[in-house]
Amino acid sequence: MKKYTIIGIGELLFDVFPDRKALGGAPTNFAYHCQQLGHEAYSISAIGRDSLGAEIKDQLHARGLQTILQENEHPTGTVLVTLSEGGIPSYEISEGVAWDYIEYTDQLEALARRTDAVCFGSLAQRSPRSASTIQRYLEAMPTGSLRIFDINIRLHYYTYEIVHASLEHADLLKLNDEEVPILGQLLGLEGSMEEICRAILERYSLQAVILTRGADGCNIYHPKGSVYHPSARVKIADTVGAGDSFTAGFVSALLAGRCLLEAVALATRVAAFVCSHHGAMPTLPEEYKEYLEERD
Repeated sequence: MKKYTIIGIGELLFDVFPDRKALGGAPTNFAYHCQQLGHEAYSISAIGRDSLGAEIKDQLHARGLQTILQENEHPTGTVLVTLSEGGIPSYEISEGVAWDYIEYTDQLEALARRTDAVCFGSLAQRSPRSASTIQRYLEAMPTGSLRIFDINIRLHYYTYEIVHASLEHADLLKLNDEEVPILGQLLGLEGSMEEICRAILERYSLQAVILTRGADGCNIYHPKGSVYHPSARVKIADTVGAGDSFTAGFVSALLAGRCLLEAVALATRVAAFVCSHHGAMPTLPEEYKEYLEERD
């Protein structure tokens, strides 16, 4: 299996639950699962010079994930998470934290120029500093690399300017059914979920729009048509990190030369496994990595 360089760039934090805390942040969740699937994966973010920052470094080192973690004078990020009876999370996100101040450095520039795929979202772009760094990283990547905008709308931390600039740079957009009407309103689009997704696909000349719909499965809209895959039936422990693991499975399969249907099939299996476990970073079964090696 060819090993690709895959990056998650953006927020890195502790999700604080009523009874525990867990390492979180969509880009790092994504990178961790890409690493489990056999790739050279990195988490790029910033942490504070505090005990939580030290704990993050220790946990990621223990998981074997490569990182570029800048340290600054701001506190390490935290998110207060509460879960509904169905395991659906809601968030209270701290502001003015370390990942709001990610700097663009020569080290990032060098990594960007050999990056095969990057996943980024809207949340880490709530601050001008990190937004500028993410945009510069995307611009420095090689022609033909994949830029995945996993929008991850959280609370009020998004604007038209952030979303528009991100879509201008993106090759793939991933969003869920709750985010479609928000994005449609933001971009001045009306109609059904499919009509809004197709309008975005065409307006920004994307390779695909990936729409996840929970128990109703996943639709992928692309210039030549669409692909649908049902969701897997599992007993849900919680859904934290499921979307990030889905993106990791999908991107890994695409880079391995799989078609869209095969990519979404693997992504669905990975996300279902994560949903059946507590926390965003369970150890994936080896068979998922083996699936990507079958044709090598």
